[in-house]
Amino acid sequence: MHKEIIKDIGEKELIRRVAEYMPPNQTSDDCAFVNTNRKDLLINTDLMVENTHFNQEIISPRDIGWKAVASNYSDLISSGCIEFIGINIGLVLPTNTEWEWVQELYEGFSEALNQFGGSILGGDCSRGENKMISINAIGLQSKLKLRRNACKPGEVLVTTGMHGLSKLGLLIKSNKISEEDLNLDEKLINQSIKAFCRPTPKNYILKTMLSSSELFINKEIGCTDSSDGFYQAILDLSQESKCKAVIDYDKIPKNYDWPNGNMWDQFYFFGGEDYELLISLPNDLANKLMQLENEITKIGYFTKGNPNIEIKNYPNKNNLVNTAYSHF
Repeated sequence: MHKEIIKDIGEKELIRRVAEYMPPNQTSDDCAFVNTNRKDLLINTDLMVENTHFNQEIISPRDIGWKAVASNYSDLISSGCIEFIGINIGLVLPTNTEWEWVQELYEGFSEALNQFGGSILGGDCSRGENKMISINAIGLQSKLKLRRNACKPGEVLVTTGMHGLSKLGLLIKSNKISEEDLNLDEKLINQSIKAFCRPTPKNYILKTMLSSSELFINKEIGCTDSSDGFYQAILDLSQESKCKAVIDYDKIPKNYDWPNGNMWDQFYFFGGEDYELLISLPNDLANKLMQLENEITKIGYFTKGNPNIEIKNYPNKNNLVNTAYSHF
């Protein structure tokens, strides 16, 4: 049975079909109208390129759609967004791409938007040799002004959740690491695959901060997400804030079944795509947040000094090699 491909249906029909995932009349004009009531906007753009950011042999188009939204929203959240307006989608497809693949991709977009908020505002499409998805996400700046350059000496560094799970999920899904050989706990396996395929941005942490104390409001707070990896996120905070980060290896949160060893530390520090938040706070505010959110963990502090990272109590310091992902 012949499956419809993009070459068969053409650009106009493709637009008509994906418009079903948008509010009414959203594709009638070349621009989308958005009323913000004069609030400040946060805007982010992320690309996902086939065979660079995703391999359709190991992740479904529906999960790719979800992940594309989640990664963009995580960037908005790490700057202080808790209310999302929506996304514009730029889509490049080979002409032999099946319509079913595109439909599943948009189902993933819609599932993520239904979960986190916002809608598909519009976009564009073209043809190319490889699939490429460009998401332009728009949200409203809340009273929490989170910035990479706002960490201060004397503040403590906290993190949400655990790192390294997405990397492990990728390796399991791509059969580069064997579940049986490693004898991993089934819960850890499932948690890792979910972290890779269906990451969850941490906007609820910001809502807790806003509702718990006025001390969080209208002040710049150091923050970023770990989309490029745990180590790189801390280094970004250190360099942008021009102060030194000191991390206690014994305090970083790990799954109870997370194995020991250099390879696992590499996954944890440099894996990436975990979308956890790293936040710099005065000690009293960090303690308050930890009381309200049990997934918040103190892992270190910032001090005066050259922008770099010192890791205390690390058993194999010389074996830790920065393998953070770089596009170029």
